[in-house]
Amino acid sequence: MIKKSCLYIFLFFSFYSFSQKIIEKTLNSDFVDTDRKIKIYLPQGYDPDAEKNYPLAIVLDETYLFDVFIGNTVLFAAKDKAPKQIVVGIEMSKTRKKDTYFNINNGKFTADNEKFYQFLKNEVLFYVESNYKTSPFISLVGEGAAANMIANFLREDTPFINSFICINPTFSDFIGGQMQEFNLPRYQKEDNTFYFYTNNSTSFSDIKQTKIDELQKGLASLEIKNFHVINDVINTKNSVAAISEAIPRALSEVFEIYSAISKEEFEKNIKDLSPIDAISYLENKYLDIEYLFGSSLGIRERDIYAVEKIIIEKENGDQLLNFGKMILKLFPSSPLGDYYIGRYYEEGKNIRKALKHYKIGYGKMDPADPNADAFYENILRLGGR
Repeated sequence: MIKKSCLYIFLFFSFYSFSQKIIEKTLNSDFVDTDRKIKIYLPQGYDPDAEKNYPLAIVLDETYLFDVFIGNTVLFAAKDKAPKQIVVGIEMSKTRKKDTYFNINNGKFTADNEKFYQFLKNEVLFYVESNYKTSPFISLVGEGAAANMIANFLREDTPFINSFICINPTFSDFIGGQMQEFNLPRYQKEDNTFYFYTNNSTSFSDIKQTKIDELQKGLASLEIKNFHVINDVINTKNSVAAISEAIPRALSEVFEIYSAISKEEFEKNIKDLSPIDAISYLENKYLDIEYLFGSSLGIRERDIYAVEKIIIEKENGDQLLNFGKMILKLFPSSPLGDYYIGRYYEEGKNIRKALKHYKIGYGKMDPADPNADAFYENILRLGGR
């Protein structure tokens, strides 16, 4: 009970804090029959004149899913597990089936479905990307039949959606055949990264569970390096509870690359690499973060330390120079780049160059930094002042 109360308190203050950053806009649509309202959440610190860009999440049904999704993005960003995001909530028609519920006889879009699809693609996305500082990373989020609508964006000849988050999905009986028509293996030709999340739940009917399970098994059989299939099963008696669990689980997977290197990531992707490959992995991780999410993080010190042992202990430390140069490239204000370059030269007995880089690194440090004295000891040890 105490844990739940703390969560509710957090969400309350989160909603209160972001309530002043929501912009409401009415789009005069050429596709859907009536004008539609959208809500646009701009994260704390958003500055239209700054160079920073933000991933974009389009949430179908702003009535309830919008606020819940924002609450999770605020928490994930605060914990450095995901970048801050611009979130757009879409007003649905009063009869939701008109927008997203497909023809049950063949699984195809109705005329109204196609209009809503084009509205999202050609008007909502165009408006938001034209007026706000969005990065190339786009997520679509929907629940129920809206998840089926989202899945149909896989049909695009030129993929432009990175993350498909299908919560408590109501798919057509023909979704398996449609997925084959979408020819998902073609995504591996794209120089981009994609995520497709679906959840099953014990709260669903047996028929629905079976349908989702079959789809998940089919998707799991695909081996597409840059197309990450996330098949989730949520054990709950309540479909509403499944929504509250699915969102953070999806975000955790979709933004895994953004997070600092975890023990699992190190064990799976890094520990067996050569020093030069470990350096490349770390460099590419941060280049991807900057490109996809518009977040120039520099480089986290904990990630530097995560691969340090590989660089120092393998190949006699010969890659220390490249390691230091990579850090300086991504994080020029960090003293660590100069430290590793200095260590490289010291181990090669080139004391003059080692001392030079130790001094440059120390000059970047705040005297109040608790590590400053230890860093200065390198200078004293080599006879410098």
